[in-house]
Amino acid sequence: MYKRILLKLSGESLMGQQGYGIDPQRLSQYAQQIKAIADQGVQIGIVIGGGNIFRGLSGAQKGFDRVKGDQMGMLATVINSLALSSALEALGQKVRVLTSVRMEPIGDYYNKAKALRLFEKGNIVIMAGGTGNPYFTTDTASALRAIEIEADVMFKGTRVDGIYTADPEKDPTATKFDTITYDEVLTRGLKVMDMTAICMCKENNMPIYVFNMDVVGNLEKVISGANIGTLVKP
Repeated sequence: MYKRILLKLSGESLMGQQGYGIDPQRLSQYAQQIKAIADQGVQIGIVIGGGNIFRGLSGAQKGFDRVKGDQMGMLATVINSLALSSALEALGQKVRVLTSVRMEPIGDYYNKAKALRLFEKGNIVIMAGGTGNPYFTTDTASALRAIEIEADVMFKGTRVDGIYTADPEKDPTATKFDTITYDEVLTRGLKVMDMTAICMCKENNMPIYVFNMDVVGNLEKVISGANIGTLVKP
């Protein structure tokens, strides 16, 4: 059993079948799965992407200033974080949102000591706003927060069931890895997380487990040790 985990959630997955924004059914499913493992005593830190609302890089390609585009993306992650915190509170779960830039009373300003105190009091801690800096993705933010809070593992919940030799949605011959090294991910150029995030995890020996979060019950399975995804390790 893990004592503390960092769960990275995809903003796109929150869209469900809608194509944009937040699907209430998907949000509720996520909250129920997360509360189920919190009830087992696992301390949970969460980082959510913002791609269901706004993605800074794609905004820059359409004429937005890159820095402002990334700041808009950071705000999108805060919206998603507030939505998930509300869904968890509705289930009776203690939860706090911490933000990487000051925006009280929306959330408290993030620091490691505060996050650890909240874990010990039984709170799920959602860390919003990315790293607080432009040019960094929420993948990098999740790697940074996982290392900071001394998580046992970083779980990356996606819409695919692990890491493949190629994109399984485009290449039917793609084969799945049960385990893979950080170096092999980088050498093969696999689109698991961005290079900065992979390098940070490699340098700090932070294992990454990639799995399909959109299948209800999968989060409990990976917490119990089921081999349903891909483990990235040294």
